[in-house]
Amino acid sequence: MFTISYARILNRRYLIMKKNLRLYWTLFSSTFYLSAFTFGGGFVIVPLMKKKFVDNLKWIEENEILDLIAIAQSSPGAIAVNASIIMGYRIAGISGALIASIGTVLPPLIIISIISLFYTAFRDNTYVSALLKGMQSGVAAVIIDVVFKMAGDIINNKKVISILMMVGAFIATFFFNVNVAYIILVCGTIGALMTILIGKSNKGETK
Repeated sequence: MFTISYARILNRRYLIMKKNLRLYWTLFSSTFYLSAFTFGGGFVIVPLMKKKFVDNLKWIEENEILDLIAIAQSSPGAIAVNASIIMGYRIAGISGALIASIGTVLPPLIIISIISLFYTAFRDNTYVSALLKGMQSGVAAVIIDVVFKMAGDIINNKKVISILMMVGAFIATFFFNVNVAYIILVCGTIGALMTILIGKSNKGETK
C-alpha cells in the first residue's frame, strides 16, 4: 500500500515536472524566436508578443498585455527585454522571468558578436545597406500598426480619461517635444489617482 502511494506521488511529481519543462521550453523558444526577428527597435516586438502569447498560446488576456507593455516602457532598459521579463514572470514566476530574459538577450548577443567580426565588410557593402533601408520601411509599417491597434483598444474601452491622456501625450511629444519621462510620470500619476478615487467610491457604495 505504501509502495503504491509513493509510486503515485512520484508519478504526479514527474507529470508536474514534465509540464513545467514543456512550459519553460515554449516560453524560451517563443522569446528566442521573437527576439531573433525583431528588427528596428523594441516596439516591433509588441505585435509579435500579442500574436504569440495572446492569440496563439492564449496565456495573456488582450487587455492585460497593454498594462504589461506600459510597465515595460516606463521601466529603465530596453522595452523588448523588459516586456519579456514581465511576460515571463506573469506566466511562470521568477523562473519564467529568467528564462524569458535569456531567450530575449541571446539572439542579439549572438548576431552582434558575429557582425562585429565583419563590421568593415558590412559597413561598406552596398547590398547590406540596401537591405537595411528596406528593413527600415518594414519596421516603420509595423510600428504604425502597433500604434493604431493599441490606440484602438484604448478607444474601445470608452474611458474618457485614458483617451484624453493618449491625445495629450501625442500632442506634448509631437508638437512641443516634451521629454517622454515627464509624460510617463504625469500619466502614471493620473492613473494612480484615478484608481484610488474609483476604489474609494466603490467602498462608499458597498457601505
